[in-house]
Amino acid sequence: MSFSDTPLAVGQSLALAVEYNGSLFHGWQRQGGTDQTVQETLEAALSQIANHDVRVACAGRTDAGVHATSQVVSFNAPVSRSLKAWVVGSNAVLPPTVRVHWASAVPDEFHARFSATQRTYRYVWCVQEVRPTSLLKQVTWSRNALCSQTMNEAAQSLIGEQDFSAFRAASCQSNTPFREVQAVNVVGRGPFVVMEIRANAFLHHMVRNIAGSLSLVGRGLKPMDWIAQLLQGKDRTVAADTAPPDGLYLTSVAYPRKYQLPDAVGGPIFLP
Repeated sequence: MSFSDTPLAVGQSLALAVEYNGSLFHGWQRQGGTDQTVQETLEAALSQIANHDVRVACAGRTDAGVHATSQVVSFNAPVSRSLKAWVVGSNAVLPPTVRVHWASAVPDEFHARFSATQRTYRYVWCVQEVRPTSLLKQVTWSRNALCSQTMNEAAQSLIGEQDFSAFRAASCQSNTPFREVQAVNVVGRGPFVVMEIRANAFLHHMVRNIAGSLSLVGRGLKPMDWIAQLLQGKDRTVAADTAPPDGLYLTSVAYPRKYQLPDAVGGPIFLP
């Protein structure tokens, strides 16, 4: 992808797509302490390019150990720089665990979080007898076989706008447990089982809690209608443990077409 090298006006609103390996970060959100976060790392790089403090808003705050292939952030440029400078310059000073894929000029009204209409996550299990080393902290290992077809059928009960209290973290600060899941699919890809889920928004730990319960269905430890039962019961303590962060990726954030943003990167890249 090529980028314009024409300098933009001071104060121009920008959107960036960011990929990161979350295994070395204490989540997205800046903490103000000694733990390294993705937000602090990205803002430090952007501030270096601008020679001025830069603060960004993001489409969705990810937890410690969670990855992203297409996280979207927005900010107002404090200086005149080109789109090429923001992408190439940032990548030159960022650590190899974080990359900017594109930059786009957007109207002042744009906000990475509040303008988003959909978010898509993928959860990836690697199913084999021995834990893989080449994808350490990049997938969730399962020595037990997982039936992707059974998991997929069970997952269809998640579709629609409904109360997701059964899959909501106790620490969740949302004012409502209702979310609208627009699509969910579980497929086998070589040694991997991949759950892809798209919704208008997600509760804290919602995807990982769903993944944990679906894995029990995939192993045959719970019946196929168990996910529907959990939804109806609205009791988090009855559902499975939260799945590890290793296999979770934010892969796409959708916005109205009027913003004309580039397509999401997708991924993760190792999937066949």
